[in-house]
Amino acid sequence: MMEKTFGQEKLRLDATPAHHSSASTARGQWSSKIEFLLAVAGQIIGLGNVWRFPYLCYKNGGGVFFIPYILFLFTCGIPLFLLETALGQYTSQGSITCWRKICPLFEGMGYGSQIVVLYSSIYYIVILAWAFLYLFSSFSSELPWEPENKHRNYSFRIFGQSFDNICMKIKFMKDQMNIMTNIFCICRRRILNITQHVEELGGMRWELALCLLLSWIICYFCVWKGVKSTGKVVYFTATFPYLMLAVLLIRGLTLPGAMAGIKFYLYPDPSRLSDPQVWMDAGTQIFYSYAICIGCLTALGSYNKYNNNCYKDCVYLCLLNSGTSFVAGFAIFSALGFMAYEQNTDISKVAESGPGLAFIAYPRAVAMMPFPQVWAIFFFSMIILLGLDSEFVGLEALATAVSDMYPAYFHKGHRRKLLLLFISVFSFLIGLVMVTEGGLYIFQVFDYDACSGMTLLMFAILQSLCIGWVYGADRFYDNIEDMIGYRPLSLIKYCLKYITPLICMGTFLFSLIKYTPLKFNNEIEYPWWGYALGWFFTLSSTLMVPFWMLYSLSRTPGTLRQVSDFLLLNCSTCRPPSTPCIHRRRRTNWSSLACAER
Repeated sequence: MMEKTFGQEKLRLDATPAHHSSASTARGQWSSKIEFLLAVAGQIIGLGNVWRFPYLCYKNGGGVFFIPYILFLFTCGIPLFLLETALGQYTSQGSITCWRKICPLFEGMGYGSQIVVLYSSIYYIVILAWAFLYLFSSFSSELPWEPENKHRNYSFRIFGQSFDNICMKIKFMKDQMNIMTNIFCICRRRILNITQHVEELGGMRWELALCLLLSWIICYFCVWKGVKSTGKVVYFTATFPYLMLAVLLIRGLTLPGAMAGIKFYLYPDPSRLSDPQVWMDAGTQIFYSYAICIGCLTALGSYNKYNNNCYKDCVYLCLLNSGTSFVAGFAIFSALGFMAYEQNTDISKVAESGPGLAFIAYPRAVAMMPFPQVWAIFFFSMIILLGLDSEFVGLEALATAVSDMYPAYFHKGHRRKLLLLFISVFSFLIGLVMVTEGGLYIFQVFDYDACSGMTLLMFAILQSLCIGWVYGADRFYDNIEDMIGYRPLSLIKYCLKYITPLICMGTFLFSLIKYTPLKFNNEIEYPWWGYALGWFFTLSSTLMVPFWMLYSLSRTPGTLRQVSDFLLLNCSTCRPPSTPCIHRRRRTNWSSLACAER
C-alpha cells in the first residue's frame, strides 16, 4: 500500500488482493454510488413522510415542532444513521454478522432487529394491497369514494362498519387518528368489510388477497438478483414519487383555500413546546422515518466500496429525508385546505394522519377536483412507490443478514433466490390473515406491538452504548477515518457516547409511563390471545439480546475474564481482507487489542 499526503488529507492507494475481489463479486456490490444513495433514499423516504409528518407538525404547534424535531435529528438521527451505515461498510456484513465481528456479545441485537424487519415486512405490505385496490378503482368513470356516486350497491367500504356518524380510531405508527366516515359518506361502500367482533375473522377479501399477491410478486422480482436488481429498480421507485409529489404540490397550491391549509400546517404555537408529548412525537418520528435500529442501513452500507464517503452520504440523505417531509406537508395541506374551503368547515375537521389521510381525507379532496381520476392515479401511484421500495429494501436486508451467516451456502447458484422466495411465500401466507373481513384487528396488533417504538428505542440505547463505550467511540472514528480519510465531526462522537443514549433512555421511560394496552377503536378490548400475541411480538425481538449474551457466555471456553475479553474485544475479522490493520493510527493503542496483526 502507498500513501500520498496532500495537506492533512491522506489518499490511500492500495491493491486489492484477488481473494477479496472474488469475495466481493460473489456477495455483490453497488454498481455505482448513486445506486446506494437511491436505495437508502427509497428505504427511509416512505409513507410516513407523506401521511405522518405533516399531521404531527400541525398537531404539535406548527412551525415550532421543528425545534424538537431538529434537536432529535442531530442528536439521535444522524449519529445512529452514520453508526449503522459505517458499520455495514466497514465490516462488509449484514446486520447480524457485523456485530459478531465488532462485538460478539451484542450479536443478539442483529437477530432481534431482523425479527422486527420480518414482522414489518409481513404487515407493511398490506398497506400496498389497499393502495393497489384504490389505484385500480381510480380508473373507473366515477370514483367509488365520491359522495355523489349513485351506485349504492358498489362494494367499497374503507375502515369501518355501515353505521351512520361513526368515528373510528386506529393506532398506526403510534399516532391516534380519527377516520371520519360520516363526513366523507364512505360508510356506504366497502373495502375492509370489518366483522363486528374481534374474535371473528370472517371471510377472505379476495380482491385484497390478489392485490397482496401482486405486491409480493413485485417485491420479489425487485430483489431476486440481490443488489444487481435492487440497484436498477430504485432508479425508478425512488425518483418517480418526487415527480408525482411535484405534480400534486403544484396542483394543490393552485386550488382555492390552499393558503389557509398551509397556514394551518405551519402557524407556530410556542406554548406547545411545554407539552412532553410534542417532544415524544418528534423523537418517534425520527426513529420511524430514518429506518434506524432495524439493520436495513447496515445491509445497504455493506455493499459499498470500502473507501466510499459514507459520512457525507449520511448527512445528505438525512437532510433529503427531512426536506421531503417538509415539502410533502405543503402538498397535503393545500389539498386539505381546499376541501375545507369547499365544505365550508374548519381544517381541523378534515386533517388526518396515517391511513386516514391516505385512504380517506386526501382521496376525498381529490374527488372534488376537476378530472379527479387523474389526480387519484397520481396520488396512489406515489403511495405505492413510496411503500414499495421501503418494503423490498427491507426484504433485501433480511436476505442479506441470513445469507451472510452462511455465505458458503447462499452465495452459490440460485440458493439466495430460493431463500427470498421462501421468505416471500411465508410472509404472504401470514399476511392473508390481514386481508380477511376481520384482518384489521390483526393488522393493528402487528402495528402496535411487532414494530414497537420501545423496541427500537431499546436497540438504539444498546447500539450507542456498544459502539460508544464497549467497542469505543475513538476506535470507531479510527475505522471511519481509515475508510474516508478524515474523522467526522466530533459532536457525533460525543452524541454516541453521552447524548444519544441519554435522550433515548428518557424517551423510553416516557413511553413506559404513557403505555396503555391496545384497544381497537380505542374502546374495544382484545381477548386474552390478542394481548398474548402482542407480547409475543415484542418479546421475541427484545429478548434476543439477553438470550444471546447468556448463550455466548455459556458456549465460549475459558475463564470468565477471558470469555468477556473475547466477546467484547474480538475484532480480529472486522476488517475487509483488502485493508491492513490500522493499529498504527493515532489516539488508539491497537497493539493491545485482538485485531493486532498475527
